[in-house]
Amino acid sequence: MHGKDTPNAQAGALSRHGLIGTNLIAALHRPALRQGCKVYASDMRVRIQARGTRYDYPDVVLTCEDMADDARDASSPCFIVEVLSQSTQVVDRGQKLSEYTALPSLQGYLMVDTATRAARLYTRQGEGWGEQYVEEAGVLRLPCVDVELTLDDVYEGTSLQPPHTPQPASDPTAPKHGLRPWIASAFVPHIRYFQIGR
Repeated sequence: MHGKDTPNAQAGALSRHGLIGTNLIAALHRPALRQGCKVYASDMRVRIQARGTRYDYPDVVLTCEDMADDARDASSPCFIVEVLSQSTQVVDRGQKLSEYTALPSLQGYLMVDTATRAARLYTRQGEGWGEQYVEEAGVLRLPCVDVELTLDDVYEGTSLQPPHTPQPASDPTAPKHGLRPWIASAFVPHIRYFQIGR
């Protein structure tokens, strides 16, 4: 678990953090095994070799390297997830984004919010990285194991429930055919591509 949150002040956030991590591991576990890969929780550290060797402990690590049962760290992760908290989100969005995307083996980095139903996915696109942001009812396709993940899957069991889709009010003056005088809102993922500075 990341951060220095006090047990009383952040109890709800910590519980949600754990559930989100569990949901992600459950979604990735079987697809990873079928492709000869493994998924680990936050006790598996990732070796970072920028400005000397050090280690980070992501919330979820997926790797396809040959890992012994007693391995303590992954040197070639394929996919990393950080579940954001108030105390770690600045580092997760800044320093860790730069360090993780510098790993030659990494194909994707997912950041999941714990305050709202939102996630940001970075995927390797040739020499650069694509960024996809989804919220409320979005869908993500995760790299390495090619898994489609909805935000309902991510937030299952938490208090962050899916948005309610409003039903149109009946208008007695409206014509009996043609388009209704309302448009339901849709949550469309935003995708862009960029180079991350090294």
